[in-house]
Amino acid sequence: MRNVTEDNLTDTFLSYFGDDTDPRLKEIMDSLARHLHAFAKETKLTHKEWQKGLDILRSAGAITTPERDEFVLLSDVMGLSSLVDMVNSSEDGTSSSVLGPFHISNPPAMDMGADLRGDYDGELILVSGSVLDTNGKPIEGATLDIWQTAPNGLYSSQDPEQDKYSFHAIFTTGKNGSYWFTTVRPVSYTVPTDGPVGEILNATGRHPWRPSHLHYIIKADGYRDLVTEVFPDDDPYLDEDTVFGVRSDLVMSYVKQQADSFPTSGYALSGKVAEEYSRVDFDLVLTRDVSA
Repeated sequence: MRNVTEDNLTDTFLSYFGDDTDPRLKEIMDSLARHLHAFAKETKLTHKEWQKGLDILRSAGAITTPERDEFVLLSDVMGLSSLVDMVNSSEDGTSSSVLGPFHISNPPAMDMGADLRGDYDGELILVSGSVLDTNGKPIEGATLDIWQTAPNGLYSSQDPEQDKYSFHAIFTTGKNGSYWFTTVRPVSYTVPTDGPVGEILNATGRHPWRPSHLHYIIKADGYRDLVTEVFPDDDPYLDEDTVFGVRSDLVMSYVKQQADSFPTSGYALSGKVAEEYSRVDFDLVLTRDVSA
């Protein structure tokens, strides 16, 4: 095409694709180009604004490390991560929610009833529930990759004072599909604002806060992987999560318990709890992997 114009640029771009281009790649690139070009035309994007957008991407690349992915965080605060979750969530199972930029792979396997607190102080919580299929049948052999912030609001990958796998664990369910452990109650925290994501939040008058939550990745043979989070119903940021991760079925309640009600067996802390604690029961429902 010798005479590329504002009106034919998109179609010209798409006409350059080879005949052997993967159909799904072509579908995605077709839609991306049409929306991206339409965005530039609709907003009458200036050279200065276009350059600023490129600067943001360069900065995101420069600040990204194996422990911190600014591109994931950018996707989170723009709502894209949550939208992808929603598009791909099953209506029958537990809702998915954002993975976030601070997940650490291959955490240590722990026995059910383990205590994740280590030497940290904070409100003790007992977390329990079951991994079920959509018919309510327990799923044996499901793995739960669980992680959270420390009481200072930082993940271990952010905090040199924490061990690498602090507040991280993998549990595997038995025949009854149940899981249980103790930890400290997670706290509300801010996403990092020292990079381009913080610049965007500041420029748009948005706060960086997330409601407190527990992260889960649940996997089981024959079922779709579930990446999700659960949130307490009394968190002040529940209705304005800066990464749009809250879903109604992911909201639970911490219920206060007296020390003498703590289970006498089955937990690392059995027989050792002398203070009030809170309990949360949360079941996770997996859907069948029809592509398997």
